[in-house]
Amino acid sequence: MLDMKFLKFLFSFIYGASTKCTRTCYVISIILQALLQMQDIPSAINALQFYSNVQPTIRGRNVYVQFSSHQELTTMDQNSQGLGDEPNRILLVTIHHMLYPITVEVLHQVFSPHGFVEKIVTFQKSAGFQALIQYQLCQSAVAARTALQGRNIYDGCCQLDIQFSNLDELQVNYNNDRSRDFTNPHLPSEQKGRTSQPAGYGDVGVAYPQMANATAIAAAFGGGLPPGISGTNDRCTVLVSNLNLDRVDEDKLFNLFSLYGNIVRIKFLRNKPDHALVQMGDGFQAELAVHFLKGAMLFGKRLEVNFSKHPNITQGADTHEYSNSNLNRFNRNAAKNYRYCCSPTKMIHLSTLPQDISEEEIVSHLEEHGTIVNTKLFEMNGKKQALVLFETEEQATEAVVCKHASSLAGSIIRISFSQLQSIRETS
Repeated sequence: MLDMKFLKFLFSFIYGASTKCTRTCYVISIILQALLQMQDIPSAINALQFYSNVQPTIRGRNVYVQFSSHQELTTMDQNSQGLGDEPNRILLVTIHHMLYPITVEVLHQVFSPHGFVEKIVTFQKSAGFQALIQYQLCQSAVAARTALQGRNIYDGCCQLDIQFSNLDELQVNYNNDRSRDFTNPHLPSEQKGRTSQPAGYGDVGVAYPQMANATAIAAAFGGGLPPGISGTNDRCTVLVSNLNLDRVDEDKLFNLFSLYGNIVRIKFLRNKPDHALVQMGDGFQAELAVHFLKGAMLFGKRLEVNFSKHPNITQGADTHEYSNSNLNRFNRNAAKNYRYCCSPTKMIHLSTLPQDISEEEIVSHLEEHGTIVNTKLFEMNGKKQALVLFETEEQATEAVVCKHASSLAGSIIRISFSQLQSIRETS
């Protein structure tokens, strides 16, 4: 069993105090599912750099150290979230079967009819998406639990499981989609002036331009993560199932999943041929893939996408390697690419087109995948680009997986989904 006192001694002895502090601190994640918070950023960086060259061991077992996506460890019990049996003005809410994004605004709309809501904090745990909701009065929390326990926020999904917390007060540092102090509207939306963090490393030793913490990730999205994205997931491998075996291969899965992050490797399962494992560059990219692709239609099948129990895909003859592929989209301009992440849409965007390409050539290249409703060829920064609107999202998805990185008039084209609803929006 991992000795937490020994871990704290090991890091504090070499690099500095590893005590809980109120100012912004850097958190280190140890792969044996332990989190250790250093006093400041330099101490955390020194520790990571030292252990990148020296293999630490505890009681004969290797310990692997990396930066965590958590900015700060909470003072509450990590397993129970401060659960109690006695009525309290703070509720712990777990949302089951969450098919639609749940934000602070949604929770406030649901819980505020039962009394004045002071604070809301949301987070992702092993139990699923959870929130702590603090009322001004205890009787308001009791009334909300009585009225809402077991109810669905939306028809058939997002079921509420509500318990009392034994916490006395919630601490909210930012007002955004994930936390809100309704008694203090002047809190910042995100932390400002954060220094750049070192890049993380994948399990195969390949450096990726990962976001080291949720603040940096949010900055890539212009200040806030998309609704339903926590930014705290650390599982890199996803399991995709219900695949059409006659139409799908590793390269087609690469074309689809690479919209949400760099791909390390892909493997189809021998004992379940319509299942495949996809290892993403980091946990945040895997979370994006699960969030945006769950339920997507591809070749007549509705995809099921979940986090895998396997931390990574073992290299072997039946795996396809993509870690060094120049088709990975997030090696450069990662922040820009994150902003374009979305669920499959009817509209696709084509870039790196030949300068003399025509709309007729584009239609001829793509029309085998479905009915094309409209197209628009345009130029941006001196480069030809195009929008193509299909009749259905499934047709557009097929075009992406089949024709991304294909050759058109001598150029290797890039294809992604567009969030535009119509081609008129570009006029």
